[in-house]
Amino acid sequence: MDYRKIKLDAVVFFLCFFISSQTYAQVKPVGPATTIKISHQWPGGTIDKGDFRDRLVRLFAQKVGEKTGGALKFEIYPASALFKAVPQYDAMLKGALDMSVYPLDYAAGKIPQFSITLMPAIVKDHRQAMRWKDAPIGKEIEKLCEENGMKIITWAWCGGGMAGKAKPLIKPEDMRGVKIRAAGKMFETMLHAAGAGISSMPSGDIYFALQTGVLDACMTSSSSFESYRIYEQVKYYTSPRVTTTWYMFEPLAMSMVTWKKLSPEQQKIVVEVGRELEKFTMEEAIKDDTEVTDLFKSKGVVVHDMTLDELKVWAEAAKNTAWKDYGEKVKGGKELLQKALDVK
Repeated sequence: MDYRKIKLDAVVFFLCFFISSQTYAQVKPVGPATTIKISHQWPGGTIDKGDFRDRLVRLFAQKVGEKTGGALKFEIYPASALFKAVPQYDAMLKGALDMSVYPLDYAAGKIPQFSITLMPAIVKDHRQAMRWKDAPIGKEIEKLCEENGMKIITWAWCGGGMAGKAKPLIKPEDMRGVKIRAAGKMFETMLHAAGAGISSMPSGDIYFALQTGVLDACMTSSSSFESYRIYEQVKYYTSPRVTTTWYMFEPLAMSMVTWKKLSPEQQKIVVEVGRELEKFTMEEAIKDDTEVTDLFKSKGVVVHDMTLDELKVWAEAAKNTAWKDYGEKVKGGKELLQKALDVK
């Protein structure tokens, strides 16, 4: 037995423990000690590897924990371990859940205005999507969230593509007769008009639905295409790495019940860290679009990059279906739609 190695390992362990302890010791605990539960639906990983939405949560927890001197501690529940995907909103509303990376459109059944955050062909790339934050449309979304029980902490958008088992899905006419998971009422409205059959489900259920024939095709985020290994069930993929019809707002959000319990100093730190991580979310989402495309190619899936001209065709289809319905049927929808279109 190499006692010198054991001794060295012990020294390294206690040195790391001491440094970590000193880091917290140097920051006086900010506000009362509180444990915050964060839930999301995607597979868990580490702070360095895995779905970027899970990494976002882990980075946030680490940075806030450090800056509050350990006063705010975090428990992270990935893969719907604490709450299923859609009910996370109700849990935050009641204060049963503190935080979630939550696609706002999932709550559109209760707050129809949220459908603007998953509107077909209204965003052309990630940078344009992130410009919503400082534009009137972003201020309206933040106001709607706070009035309905959530505070946006980190803005995050995901690009998404389309994948099919039997044929490429590139133009609206390709949807005729296809059973597809579209994600979001506005996409369902547009695709139904194009002749598709619609099945609604969280992204975590897509793999089994494709495997069993419930679905012929799906739309979801690049990150979910990889995390759920959708390449094992499809033959064709329309990639979002140039542009796409599908951008979904999936912010890190906090229950207003929890937010109001934090001290002013803790609130300030939470907001600062949330803002700092927005560069990370955009860079990782852009990276995912390319990495997932390369992954699908490597698995033998036939890949097509959507072009800006093809996006214009989809925008015309959306204008006469989803955009029209939203503007006519949702309270304030016409104004929200115009504010979204104003972001260039």
